[in-house]
Amino acid sequence: MSRLFVATRKGLFRLDESNDAKGWVVAPPSFLGDPVTMVLPDARDGTVYAAVGHGHFGVKLHRSRDGGNSWESCVAPAYPPKPEGVEDREPMRGTPIPWNVEQIWALEAGGTEQPGVLWCGTIPGGLFRSPDRGDSWELNLPLWNEPRRKEWFGGGYDFPGIHSICVDPRDSRHVTVAISCGGVWVTTDAGESWTCRAEGMFAAYMPPEQQNNPAIQDPHRMVQCAGEPDVLWCQHHNAVFRSTDGAMSWKEVKRTKPSKFGFAVAVHPQRPEVAWLAPAVSDERRVPVDGKVVVSRTLDGGKTWKIRRRGLPQKGAYDLIYRHCLDVDASGNRLAMGSTTGSLWVSGDQGDSWKAVSVHLPPVFAVRFAD
Repeated sequence: MSRLFVATRKGLFRLDESNDAKGWVVAPPSFLGDPVTMVLPDARDGTVYAAVGHGHFGVKLHRSRDGGNSWESCVAPAYPPKPEGVEDREPMRGTPIPWNVEQIWALEAGGTEQPGVLWCGTIPGGLFRSPDRGDSWELNLPLWNEPRRKEWFGGGYDFPGIHSICVDPRDSRHVTVAISCGGVWVTTDAGESWTCRAEGMFAAYMPPEQQNNPAIQDPHRMVQCAGEPDVLWCQHHNAVFRSTDGAMSWKEVKRTKPSKFGFAVAVHPQRPEVAWLAPAVSDERRVPVDGKVVVSRTLDGGKTWKIRRRGLPQKGAYDLIYRHCLDVDASGNRLAMGSTTGSLWVSGDQGDSWKAVSVHLPPVFAVRFAD
């Protein structure tokens, strides 16, 4: 039985696929009324983690050991006290960067040989690691103290943030993160040192002399093929990029349609040439092209793309798909997609056709299959 978790602005929803004609069955929501910014079903032991933004009360982290039926609090990541005399400002706005977690924007499990290890990306750009299933967290100081962090700036949010974390299944010490707006960074020694790896990306929104600066790129979402981890896909602010050498270099994928802008990207877990996008109109508008919700899919590494629209709204639709709102399960056949207007669709045929599970959810922040 497949299970899907949907993090929304007003709680966390769990959907279980029924074996009869009922299709997907929605369980009573958890954290109803509170924004759940990220969810992680940990395939290693079945634990589910949920990050909740409580506004005035701050960011909290919860875990469930019974598939989301009940929850317990665990420790949320926290920044150390800011040293006296440290000047830390967002370079575009000049505003002080807060040394506290504004939002948990990424949660990923460590390697299969690392039971309990979790990685967490936050706004304003901190990367945290837990060795004990969220009972404690430590800020990764080598990345936080990296001199080029001073160049990172906010994109859609006021401050930079880490939204994508890819742990190499061959080597858990090899971790790749994507930052908006701070490029792509790689460690091969479990976070002791980092290298900026956004060569080949370009930022069309910057002055010409800064467009190729790897440390100010705006990747919207980065994913890694589990079966061939050297292949990564990135939906950038102004293009789609693909790497076949473990992020050592990136090449633009030029034939995307109906647009090259979007937030979400997914890659088949075993076939690195198969990927899906959720295209949109760029910048200020941020709506589907021509008011039609579509998914664009390639089967050949980005050489050609086909638009898939069956079962998706094709008139007067203004659903935007956020960066964590397109997911593919471990089989590579089933996909899920959620929108800013509370629609949730699933596909059982690699995106050829879609079925609306709900059109009345709160705005969706993330969808994750529990494998």
